Amino acid sequence: MTKILILGAHGQIARVATELFLKTADVRLTLYLRNAKRLKNAGPTGRVSVVEGDVLDQAKLEAAMAGQDVVYANLAGPMEKQAQSIVRAMHATGVQRLIFITSMGIYDEVPGERHGSILDPYRKSAAVIEASDLDYTLIRPAWLDNRDEVAYATTQKGELFKNAGLTVSRKSVADLVVRLATTPGLESRRSLGVHGAT
Repeated sequence: MTKILILGAHGQIARVATELFLKTADVRLTLYLRNAKRLKNAGPTGRVSVVEGDVLDQAKLEAAMAGQDVVYANLAGPMEKQAQSIVRAMHATGVQRLIFITSMGIYDEVPGERHGSILDPYRKSAAVIEASDLDYTLIRPAWLDNRDEVAYATTQKGELFKNAGLTVSRKSVADLVVRLATTPGLESRRSLGVHGAT
């Protein structure tokens, strides 16, 4: 059984990923979020636990992370500081595998799009993760929608973002998260653009 810590567990992709994990994988989930009351029917007792806390609370984060196999972060806010806190906690607890959601465009890889400083928090958090010695995968999704479908393709860092005008479903991104978390070595130390399939 794989033990997975989901940071920012109330996020829209994270909630879809939680459902997919519980339907398709032999996992035990720890759902970490600032306001635990926001999660209703988190999942079956014995497979899901909920921890209320802030990622910037180093002691609480390390306590929740201890004994986990995978950390999946789906965050907003002061992302560079959050990434630094996650890396420190992973070093302190010996957890190596990190899946981290960031944004398309952080490498200016989307043709015709220049988002400028609005993407700086995503760029800086990605740089923190990439400078670490962790077994990470960064995910850079296209514009998101709520279609009930799994249909996507990926690009690697250094490749132009394909189909940038197309959206990708949150369910597609969640499917990729589940595959990454449950397949050791898959896309290790990579940054994946995720876009709608044509």
